[in-house]
Amino acid sequence: MECVVLAAGEGKRMRPLTASRPKVMLPIANRPMIEYLIAATRDAGIDRFVLVVGYREKEIRSYFGDGSALGVSIRYATQRRQLGTGDAVRSVRDLVSGRFLLLNGDMLLSAADCRALGEADAPCMGIFRSDHPQQYGVVTVSDGRVTGLVEKSPNPPSSLINAGAYVFNQDIFDLVDAIGLSERGEYELTDALMAYIRKGTLSARTLSSWCDVGEPWSLLDANETMLADLETRIDGEVEEGVTIHGPVVVGKGSVVRAGTYITGPCVIGEDCVIGPHAFIRGSTAIGDGCHIGHATEIKNSIVFEGTKIPHFNYVGDSVIGSGCNFGAGTKIANLRHDRGIVRACGRETGRKKFGAVIGDGVQFGINCSVNTGSVVGSNVRVAPHSLVEGCISDGTVIGR
Repeated sequence: MECVVLAAGEGKRMRPLTASRPKVMLPIANRPMIEYLIAATRDAGIDRFVLVVGYREKEIRSYFGDGSALGVSIRYATQRRQLGTGDAVRSVRDLVSGRFLLLNGDMLLSAADCRALGEADAPCMGIFRSDHPQQYGVVTVSDGRVTGLVEKSPNPPSSLINAGAYVFNQDIFDLVDAIGLSERGEYELTDALMAYIRKGTLSARTLSSWCDVGEPWSLLDANETMLADLETRIDGEVEEGVTIHGPVVVGKGSVVRAGTYITGPCVIGEDCVIGPHAFIRGSTAIGDGCHIGHATEIKNSIVFEGTKIPHFNYVGDSVIGSGCNFGAGTKIANLRHDRGIVRACGRETGRKKFGAVIGDGVQFGINCSVNTGSVVGSNVRVAPHSLVEGCISDGTVIGR
């Protein structure tokens, strides 16, 4: 059995983080999110993959190659223009045979659920009971069959959502060939599924766990999930006088200097310098080549590779892109005074504690303040003593 993973999209809702990388390559606990999906499917006994790539596909191909490093076989189908999930399915027609698993690339699944889904008769849809179904395509089910599918309704008919995981036979290709363009100008896989639903042949398999990674702040939830089973591994240098509580990984070539206090789970990449006297709190992932310096506190955050947060900084509940530099004293607020849900660029984050999304290459001067819910585009320059808030476009210069 083969597994097709849809990985061609940019992920516009993830901007500015996807300006220089495809969505599925965004890091969770210092590994691309799609790697967890491949590993879970492999552990379920499926080792042949087809990745549908498109936007910045070179990064995916370079990282995974033929899949041998993960103990699997990977082939690629290129979707030259991102014309929807139905069009993506068309692109693998000549690369799969018989039954196959189809997975959206921007989610986390367990190996047990991948195994159960792979054993189901085709056609089958993986479903999940959600606390906020209005954000997803919602299904109705009767006697184990999908009887209805409604896309993102403010008044959903059930709490069961389409999880973006399927088992298909070859007849799916005839169905996607028969659909037309949707109102969004795309060929939607869900339009093809309606043919199954009308015939009463689309079965449903409820997943035990499911983590959607569709927004920048949902990276934090996924990061916390993947760090939950972390085991301590110290491959770098930890100087005398460092305090570590809980599971912590320190990568090769990294140095944790004296006076630093780390509470796990936390993963620190390779060739980093941490401290002296830094405070790194739980559910934090620090990418390769980062510097987290004196009197800096990082909490429940993801810091991409090559970023420097070197003195007297605070970063909480935030996602920080690669190659950024924080001037001394620059801090990110992560809590509203009214303790309300933080909004970012007009969108609900669902979080009472959320700091900011910072794109790649952002340079802060000293003593800057970044307000809750800020989204700062790539290559923004911020003058000393500036207040940063709201949605900031790529390349903006703030302050003097």
